[in-house]
Amino acid sequence: MSAPATQANIHKTDWGMVDGKLVDLYTLSNSALTVSITNFGAHIASIEAPDRNGVRANVVLGFKNLDGYLRDAKTYMGAIVGRYGNRISNGRFSIDGNVYDVPVNNNGQALHGGTVGFDRKVWSAAIIPDGVELSFISPDGDMGFPGALTVHVRYTLESSCLRIDYTATTDKPTVVNLTNHSYFNLAGRIGGTVLDEELMVNADRYTPIDAVMIPTGELEPVSGTPFDFKQSHSIGERIQPESGVEGEQLKLAGGYDHNFVLNGEGLRLAAKAFDPESGRMLTVTTTEPGVQFYSGNFLDGSVTDSDGRPFAKYAGFCLETQHFPNSPNEVEFPSTILRPGQTLHTTTVFEFGVQE
Repeated sequence: MSAPATQANIHKTDWGMVDGKLVDLYTLSNSALTVSITNFGAHIASIEAPDRNGVRANVVLGFKNLDGYLRDAKTYMGAIVGRYGNRISNGRFSIDGNVYDVPVNNNGQALHGGTVGFDRKVWSAAIIPDGVELSFISPDGDMGFPGALTVHVRYTLESSCLRIDYTATTDKPTVVNLTNHSYFNLAGRIGGTVLDEELMVNADRYTPIDAVMIPTGELEPVSGTPFDFKQSHSIGERIQPESGVEGEQLKLAGGYDHNFVLNGEGLRLAAKAFDPESGRMLTVTTTEPGVQFYSGNFLDGSVTDSDGRPFAKYAGFCLETQHFPNSPNEVEFPSTILRPGQTLHTTTVFEFGVQE
């Protein structure tokens, strides 16, 4: 059940400097949630949500200070990733016959915008009603992408919901795919895994991957496979590779790291997650055509939180609402091309609640 609507309180804290630019932490709070966001990489640093007994805990992985984000250059924990979230095959794509190359940074592929993506940038910030608006101008040629891209991301608290509104414009044809890369752990603790947490995904199909985790271009049905989350299953229930095509898919990714083709259009249900121990629930709605469900397979303990505790394998799961990976090279996928005169606008809402 959602908490009564209340206006969010907003507090700004000096967090340091990066490349001579001020970095701040913005804390948004109302009667239901407390959310911290920094303009370095537009990261969500924390989301405090109550359990079934009203006890609040942070339900996303992150760091208590700027240094943690500066040291962590591989997990994208809580960041806005771009200019192109997810993977582009060989870091190469074409628009109107013009070929562009993005620096590769993941098994010979471009991941989350190349070697220096939006997650490593200091964004401009402005307090708005019930939230904060973060803005960034990516210049023409940034990481090889064409066009000066102007991006605005609005984080606002609405009762028990954290709403994210993305807009983008460009002065040359380009590709863009923006998402938030938060890792959720609804139990609210570091050290445990999310394998017992339950997940439902509103998708009849998913996009299988090849050996370097690029979609094959096919849209495969989830029915009868470990990718069928139309009814709720625990994350760990079917995560161990088995024989057959789907077992090979899980083996390639070390678990789940796949794009699901969402049913329906407009702002609609993408996924629901539930932690039986705490009773916390997360409902994700979005206007995007897909969601990347990632079960934290590549967390390996080498990154630690601000208290020195390691983020181990399966410590958090991601639900990255998005267009599909490698869409610039797959004409059958929903297009990610943005042209001058057009405005990209997408919305994703994270709603928190409890189940008795």
